[in-house]
Amino acid sequence: MEQTKLAEYKNKLEQERLRLMSEIKQSEKPQNFGDDVDEFEEKTDEAEEIGNQMAIAKDLKKRLDEIDIALSKIRNGNYGLCEKCGAKIEEDILSLSPEAPLCKACRV
Repeated sequence: MEQTKLAEYKNKLEQERLRLMSEIKQSEKPQNFGDDVDEFEEKTDEAEEIGNQMAIAKDLKKRLDEIDIALSKIRNGNYGLCEKCGAKIEEDILSLSPEAPLCKACRV
């Protein structure tokens, strides 16, 4: 892979990493629902909202892990190679998702 493309992907990955870190930090802030919870429905709504926030944070952390792996591959010199078959990952895949671990054939 040419160095300019590699630098472009690295920059995209680093920017997305910073955005995700900020989003994760926001999602982990405790929610203040107030003390006026006096009905069962309000309590269940709050519990559901906390569950939703935890699920979102989990997804964000998974994506962050994928980005960290891709950045590690750039440092190690094996970025852009399919983890399954070793072929080059197509440019259209990397342009959309620079952290993609698989080529088109292996994604199926």
